[in-house]
Amino acid sequence: MSDGGNGGFDLSQFYQVFFEEAGENLDNMEQLLLNLDVATADDEELNAIFRCAHSIKGGAATFGFKDVAELTHEMETLLDKLRRHELQATPPMVDVLLESGDALKALLARHQGSSDEVLDTTELVRRIMALSHGQAAGTSSAAAPSVATPSPAPVQEAEPQWPQDEPVAAAGGAKGERRELELRVGPLSQPELADNLIELFKEITDLGTIEPLDGGRSADGMRRFKVLTNSTDDDLLDLFTFHVAREEVEIVPYGPGYGFHDGAPGAPGAGGAEKPADTGYGFFDNAPGVPANGTAAVSPSSAPATTAVAPAAPAVNRATTAAKTDAKGGGAAGNLESSTLRVSVEKVDQLINLVGELVITQAMLAQNSKGLDGTLEADLSQQLASNLSDLERNTRDLQEAVMSIRMIPMSMVFNRFPRMLRDLASKLGKKVELVTQGEATELDKGLVEKITDPLTHLVRNSCDHGIEMPADRLARGKPETGTITLIASHQGGSIVIEVRDDGRGMNREKLIKKAREKGIDAPDSMSDSEVWSLIFAPGFSTAEQVTDVSGRGVGMDVVKKNITSLGGTVEIDSAEGYGMSVKVRLPLTLAIMDGMSVSVGPECYILPLASVVESFQVQDGMVKTIGGTGRVVKVREEYMPVVDLQNVFSVPGEFDDDPQSNILTVVEAEGSRVALRITELLGQQQVVVKNLEANYRKVTNVSGATIMGDGRVALILDVGSLVRHARH
Repeated sequence: MSDGGNGGFDLSQFYQVFFEEAGENLDNMEQLLLNLDVATADDEELNAIFRCAHSIKGGAATFGFKDVAELTHEMETLLDKLRRHELQATPPMVDVLLESGDALKALLARHQGSSDEVLDTTELVRRIMALSHGQAAGTSSAAAPSVATPSPAPVQEAEPQWPQDEPVAAAGGAKGERRELELRVGPLSQPELADNLIELFKEITDLGTIEPLDGGRSADGMRRFKVLTNSTDDDLLDLFTFHVAREEVEIVPYGPGYGFHDGAPGAPGAGGAEKPADTGYGFFDNAPGVPANGTAAVSPSSAPATTAVAPAAPAVNRATTAAKTDAKGGGAAGNLESSTLRVSVEKVDQLINLVGELVITQAMLAQNSKGLDGTLEADLSQQLASNLSDLERNTRDLQEAVMSIRMIPMSMVFNRFPRMLRDLASKLGKKVELVTQGEATELDKGLVEKITDPLTHLVRNSCDHGIEMPADRLARGKPETGTITLIASHQGGSIVIEVRDDGRGMNREKLIKKAREKGIDAPDSMSDSEVWSLIFAPGFSTAEQVTDVSGRGVGMDVVKKNITSLGGTVEIDSAEGYGMSVKVRLPLTLAIMDGMSVSVGPECYILPLASVVESFQVQDGMVKTIGGTGRVVKVREEYMPVVDLQNVFSVPGEFDDDPQSNILTVVEAEGSRVALRITELLGQQQVVVKNLEANYRKVTNVSGATIMGDGRVALILDVGSLVRHARH
């Protein structure tokens, strides 16, 4: 791409920022459109949607993405008429704007290089233009040639026709009042950027008029304009500050005495008017830059001097304007810019790895200090212990602070479902309402990216299989609109995400029959939870017919596999005729975890603390042998398999078979419990998880590794895999 006429200045360095901001604006616009009540749409909602489209258009035009700018320009025209109440919002308008948002995402993806799809937006633009002209979106181009090939509307270029007797309001006046303002922009390193503001007035219908007060010249990096408008200061600032920084914009009451040039409004002789002898703007006799005898114009080169002796009142006005902007929320963009920082994920991951190494080093220091007891003087030993305690506390605080950088709210996941459900319910002919709770609950970014697809499938499954058709719901005494609820909450060291619906639920007999047809062992004695878990069997589906939504026999087994790979579990509950609930339980982060250290002979292993139920000393007669090789233990009237970790990991050495020297630790995963035979419980600690597969290779029954305080590598056990091992 060329430099866009910016004197060789490379704009490509800002592409990524534009793409990120455009993505945020598109997401925001989609949420606003989905929440828009067309019957009672208020100005604030419509203005917010307009600003999203305008921001994208301004950036696209700046970087030369013509197709994006053209589409957003037509969206902007329609939205501008809506917010000015020239048109009434309708569902087809919301539909076409949502569709335009999808098209913009595709266009931006192509410019970003993440997609090769070439999208033709001609028909979409035609539909938007038809709606902008008050016609139905489906009007054919033949029936409305003026829409298909419009000529530039002269009203955009014409000066608004103000009522002659309408009084001129002061700066910052109420919306709808005619106001004469002076706009000061700068100091700018590139004064020509202010010309974008002139183009802005040409593009936006009824914004008003703008003309330069400085003859298009700038000697001090400042540009000055006369503006005639009925927009508020806040609205103007929102529009201007996409092109120039907010702190470089000043809006003051318009009056003579500023930046004169030959023929400028307010200059001597302009329009045949003479400048008043006493302007009343703080000039004193013989002051530098003052018009001689009150009649001669100041040359352009003396404009800075004139500005220097300008009164303090306009500065007060700027502060007032800024205060108003902040009070009304118009300054949110400026505040956001100063309080947030964009950092690449790679840098955050590197920081997390370094903190992890620091935690390991701190643990090693603590371990080594124990060997110094008795060899140091009492005071020195006490001081060392105190310092190490401080280091441990500070290290843990630093680790938690760094980990929180990667934590993002669940609203980032939940926000994509309203649009998906709206389209899906429309396709299926159903009425569905989405309710979300706990959007502020935070989860590690890496987990959010991996959990999105499984949650999407669960929500689609609830809409397709769970929620009944409106007529069926009414016949069963239910409201015709079904409800799907998404809930996120913290429970202990885990996050629980629940997908719940008030649909038809699952039929126990039907599931058992289907399982037997698939050759799955499904006795009538199975508990309800075991029956519900049948839907996770590969190729299992209860759909009466295959649709493009779900029911192809794939999905639920993949959902469980993906969640299990993240160290999570899935629980299902259902009541026929009332609905079903799927709970996904995940660790808060994949980078650190609370673990239980155990030894098996000379080896040390880590059990995820969230999976540990209890530990107890083996007593005589507790462990029973079945089938010659298998062993079970009875814990409170429940028999569970015993897994000997020495055999699983082929730990060398002869261990004492005396039951008193053995400990059983009960762990739970995937709804089942097993007892692990270990030698000793070493203690509980927070461990830094290292990816074993990336650094070595995948090892059965092991999910990762960590480095202990004494420098040894300890394997983190995959409890789910051990439970499956015991079942077989």
